[in-house]
Amino acid sequence: MRSIWNGAISFGLVSIPIKLVNATENHTISFRQIHTEDGGRIRYRKVCELEDREVTQGEIGKGYEDADGSIVPITDEDLAHLPLPTARTIDIVAFVPADRIDPLQMEHAYYLAASGAPAAKPYTLLREALKRSRRVAIAKFALRGRERLGMLRVVDDVIAMHGLLWPDEIRAPQGVAPETDVTVRDQELDLADALMDTLGEVDLADLHDEYREALEEVIAAKASGEAPPEAPGPAPGGKVLDLMAALENSVRAARRSRGEEEGEAQAAGGGAQEAGTAAEAEVRHLPPRKAARSASERTASGKGAAKKTASSAKKTASASASGAGSARKSASKSAQAKKTASAGKSTAKKTAAKKTAARKRTA
Repeated sequence: MRSIWNGAISFGLVSIPIKLVNATENHTISFRQIHTEDGGRIRYRKVCELEDREVTQGEIGKGYEDADGSIVPITDEDLAHLPLPTARTIDIVAFVPADRIDPLQMEHAYYLAASGAPAAKPYTLLREALKRSRRVAIAKFALRGRERLGMLRVVDDVIAMHGLLWPDEIRAPQGVAPETDVTVRDQELDLADALMDTLGEVDLADLHDEYREALEEVIAAKASGEAPPEAPGPAPGGKVLDLMAALENSVRAARRSRGEEEGEAQAAGGGAQEAGTAAEAEVRHLPPRKAARSASERTASGKGAAKKTASSAKKTASASASGAGSARKSASKSAQAKKTASAGKSTAKKTAAKKTAARKRTA
């Protein structure tokens, strides 16, 4: 990779010669301006206002326009002798935890390559120190005509540097947040959490620029004289007036796309259908990834299970009633036997008493 800047990292009294290399590249498809009538290229010409003629790139330099409109020429030699210690040095000023850096500050990314064999040892020392401390280095450096702020961190076995905006270059988010007071219920948060859990994580390496691929297809078709491919239809969906319903439908759609059961999505909802809201949302169904049972099959299966459960309950109740009836009959028979036995004993006593009385009268 071609270096865009040569200098050194100043690490206390240690100086590490390095080369600055772009860490990213742009894959955007660019277009040329053309004359729509004949397809001719539209070009811009650089013209000197004083001489009213086109000039070449070698004749063009830099200049600063003063308040009165006069131009102060600035040469590359002037820029090379700036009274600035960071003109050719990445000057490390502090080491801080990585979470201290707001992502809003991050700009372009660069790789820092050791320049020559003597730089290998101090380069490796700084890299390993950053790894072990789990911190990042904050540095100042000059590039493209201005002093910049940078963050050095370790990527694999390389030191990378992210250009940072100065703190006063970041706008405060005033007037951006909703001004209307909104109350979010626990049920809504539960459903939002369930949706996030269902969508899960993603390997960023699997993501790609689908817009660029589609644009390449259109360009290839037109270049070969074929009709460009048709655009796919919009994703199915509709507007609803219930945010809870939108969240629940989104969870169900995400679970169906992963081949999961709808019952899990209903459990995640926690009966949240009862809590409605007037917010407007849009439901977009995700394309299915695995074959899943249709809603009618799940409904039919649920009804069959309910019928079996009800039938089993009736049999159990009938058996319980029959047992209770038998118990009542047995108790009735036992009571009748006791009454019969008691009546027999009473009759026998009366007969014996009569016989005894008769004997006494005879005597």
